Amino acid sequence: MGSSDRLFNRERTLHQILGAGLVADLILWRQKNTTVGILLVTLAAWIVFERSGYTLLSLVSNVLLLLIVILFLWAKSAAILNRPAPPLPHLHLSEEMVNEVATFIRIRVNDVFSVSQDIALGKNSRLFLKVAACLWLISFVGGLTDFLTLAYTSLFIVLTVPALYERYEDNIDRYVMKGYGKLCQLYVKINQEYVSRLQHYILEKQKLS
Repeated sequence: MGSSDRLFNRERTLHQILGAGLVADLILWRQKNTTVGILLVTLAAWIVFERSGYTLLSLVSNVLLLLIVILFLWAKSAAILNRPAPPLPHLHLSEEMVNEVATFIRIRVNDVFSVSQDIALGKNSRLFLKVAACLWLISFVGGLTDFLTLAYTSLFIVLTVPALYERYEDNIDRYVMKGYGKLCQLYVKINQEYVSRLQHYILEKQKLS
C-alpha cells in the first residue's frame, strides 16, 4: 500500500513511529517472551492487589523482606555446611537498554511539554479541545474503576492493540479509509442540503433588515 492508502498518509512503519527500539519491540511483540512475561506479571500483581488488600508499598516490602531472609539464611547455612552459595543470577542493565528507555521517555515528555505550552499560550484551539476531551474521558473512566485496574487495562491495550493493528494493518487501513470517505460524503451532503440553506436564509434575513 502507498502512503496515500494508509491512515494519516504516513510513510513510516508503526515500528518506526514507536521509536524502533526496545519499547517498540516489546509493544509489537518482537520479543514475545518478554512481552508475555510482562503481561503475566502485571496480571498476577493485579490479582494480588485486588484480592489480598495489600498496598504496593506493603507488598513490595514484605516480598523483599522474605527474599532477603531466605537468601541470608541460605548463605549462612551453606557456609556452615560447606554447601554452595545461593545461585543468584547476574543482574545487570546494559547501557544500550537504559539509553533506549531514556530516549523514549525524553521524546514523549518533550512532546507533552510542547503540547502543554501551545495550549497554555492559546495557539491551537483544536488541540485544546482534543486534550480537554481526552482528560474528561480519563476522568470519567477513572470514576468507574480504580487506578490499578485502569493501569493494567491500559497496559494490556498498549501491548495488544498495536500488535494486532500491525498484523492486520492493510485490512484495517482499507476499512477505515472507506469509512472516512463515507463520512466525508455525508458531511458534504449535510453541508449542501442544510448548512448552505441556513446560511442563505440568514443572508436573506440580513438583506431584508
